[in-house]
Amino acid sequence: MRILLLADAFNSLTQRVFAELRDLGHPVAVELALRDDGRLTAAVRRHAPDLVICPMLTTAVPEEVWSAHPCLIVHPGPPGDRGPSSLDRAVQEGRDRWGVTVLQAVAEMDAGPVWASADFAVPPDVGKSDLYRGELADAASRAVLLAVERFASGAYVPVVPPVHTWRPYLRQEERRIDWAHDTTVTVLRKLRAADSQPGVLDTFLGAQWYLHGGHPEPHLTGFPGEFLATRHGAVCRATTDGAVWIPELRPRREPGGPATFKLPAATALGPSLPEAADGRPRTGGSHADITYEEQGSVGHLRFRFPGGAMSTDRCRRLLDAYRHARTRPTDVIVLGGHRDFFSNGIHLNVIEAAPDPAAESLANIEAIDDLVEEILTTTDRLVVAAPAGNAAAGGAMLALAADEVWCRRGAVLNPHYRLMGLYGSEYWTYTLPRRVGPAAAARLMEDALPLTADAAHALGLVDRVVACAPGEFSAEVTRMAERLARSAGLRARLGGKKTARERDEAVRPLGAHRAAELERMRAVFDDPAAPYHALRSAFVRKRRPDGTPGHLRTERPNGR
Repeated sequence: MRILLLADAFNSLTQRVFAELRDLGHPVAVELALRDDGRLTAAVRRHAPDLVICPMLTTAVPEEVWSAHPCLIVHPGPPGDRGPSSLDRAVQEGRDRWGVTVLQAVAEMDAGPVWASADFAVPPDVGKSDLYRGELADAASRAVLLAVERFASGAYVPVVPPVHTWRPYLRQEERRIDWAHDTTVTVLRKLRAADSQPGVLDTFLGAQWYLHGGHPEPHLTGFPGEFLATRHGAVCRATTDGAVWIPELRPRREPGGPATFKLPAATALGPSLPEAADGRPRTGGSHADITYEEQGSVGHLRFRFPGGAMSTDRCRRLLDAYRHARTRPTDVIVLGGHRDFFSNGIHLNVIEAAPDPAAESLANIEAIDDLVEEILTTTDRLVVAAPAGNAAAGGAMLALAADEVWCRRGAVLNPHYRLMGLYGSEYWTYTLPRRVGPAAAARLMEDALPLTADAAHALGLVDRVVACAPGEFSAEVTRMAERLARSAGLRARLGGKKTARERDEAVRPLGAHRAAELERMRAVFDDPAAPYHALRSAFVRKRRPDGTPGHLRTERPNGR
């Protein structure tokens, strides 16, 4: 069928639905619902789709669209649930199960007949955005594909739920943290229900900030609301019965002022960050965005960065941790977090906030290149990249530096750079053609489209696709890595790896790949008129584009 996706943005769920429908052979196009001025209706009429699907739409579908074309809405709540903050409320209320509904668009929002639904368990310690990209996205995928199958059959009659419950937008008044009375559990629920957007508005150190994300601190204590410490960019605040870490802050936008954006909390606070009596930053606590542990002869280097963004500091700290892992008596090193993002490459927000964005862009690229080079030149053991969730741009290329890539089914990969106006680095000119061939590498870069894990496997980007729930991925990877470390052919494989690296180095040194890539990147960074700077600013400040990008409006058949 010819399927058109309508969405506010080409976000993670829209990308997943897009890629999975393409894998099934459906020609798929995308239109962004940017404004209600008749252009969206005209665009739908021009596409003349068999079916319209709205994976992420916060505004009403125009009557001219849903009355003329079958139009299915993906609602992040169980059948009968209605309202714009369904998932936020589920997390803030501590629900242990939730659901996704695919319903038909009608005049009344979220009130149409149901074509399919799926439920899922809500882990108690996961934030809204992680849940959205994980358990909810898995359930949405099942529901959307079932709805498409039912629609195609021509025999299914959608069902109207007997009861509808409308729940209004979750406003800041309900999200507000009462530091004098809220327990750690309550504070974490509020922070996690708003972790990506909109954040929790709070007054802190004399200014108003939106707090984004939260993790428990088991040891530090203090006066409720008090600043206790900073560690790896996060700040720690006391609660009535403990403390929480807040990884990111966003200043409240001044009336008429420019859009603000999230930054690592310590970076955002800058000179406002309280100091200890000796004038040094207060540090301590247990917060860690990078950890290392060993199980048998397998070393697990785990990292979790908000939004998958790897700043210069994070790249350097991860490189230090990797170098430590290389000193340990292991046969296999596994890279990746327990769940959610693997990496999305350089940290555009930190770059945007830097006094010299061009210089910080280059420093960030150099830092991630150093990490990739260290992985590529590891010849005495096998390295496995294990994306539990999405990876894009330099983060996708970081995974390709490993000997094997084990990807969770449900992850979405975007191995390209051009939508940010960049040529790319991270040794992609070596690792990408090595896996898929020069022609396919060029096509991936030019198409700039998302891939499912299965499509990536068919191309050769991924070696194993792991079919499991988000919370099961880490344990399954551990079992797989232990089997790999015990495999009979491990020593011979390591010998072959060293020989192949020496052969490739003789053909074209890694340094030559890096120099050529950085020459292209430096030319962009140093040119104030290069599109990268405007594209980066628009991305960071969440400015909506003037129209749907051309590469999305073209119908795309089979993604493989």
